[in-house]
Amino acid sequence: MTPRDESKSQHPAVVVVYLISGDGSVGDGPHVLLGEKRRGLGTGRLVGPGGKREPGESAVETAVREVREEVGLRIDAADLEARGTLDYRFPYRPSWSQVSDVFVCRRWQGSPSGSDELEPRWIPVDAVPYDAMWDDAKYWLPGVLAGGSVRARFTFAEDDATVSGYTGTGVEVPSADLD
Repeated sequence: MTPRDESKSQHPAVVVVYLISGDGSVGDGPHVLLGEKRRGLGTGRLVGPGGKREPGESAVETAVREVREEVGLRIDAADLEARGTLDYRFPYRPSWSQVSDVFVCRRWQGSPSGSDELEPRWIPVDAVPYDAMWDDAKYWLPGVLAGGSVRARFTFAEDDATVSGYTGTGVEVPSADLD
């Protein structure tokens, strides 16, 4: 999968990176680095490091820069695994709509540190608190963390928080939503 062509959408281009530690350095079993968003869109939610692409910047260049700025880790572009694209639509707040390239990274240098954007922490992959994240994450992030990919569009309801619909691949209905 290749990161999307910026010319295909009028929505802002962003990236998100999920750093996964599976070597036991942060606890038993694989852990993912998430951070509590301190400001801007999604304040208070758990998110992966990432952000907006600068003019002329590739998705990979953005991923490297944002991880360094938000959690203080140095990653090599060659270590990024492209895992898909998410198209977020907010019909009741169109300025929030965006298209995100999704990456996983398993190698980095340094130790995570907080920034004015994120307060990072390692969380066991099998205990990710999806209720503390954006509502869409529970539909696709488990698959990505398990090695899969996603290419989907999520539409949010009038509350700008709840997923009202989705299309695409790499999406599963969470078992809690089947009740």
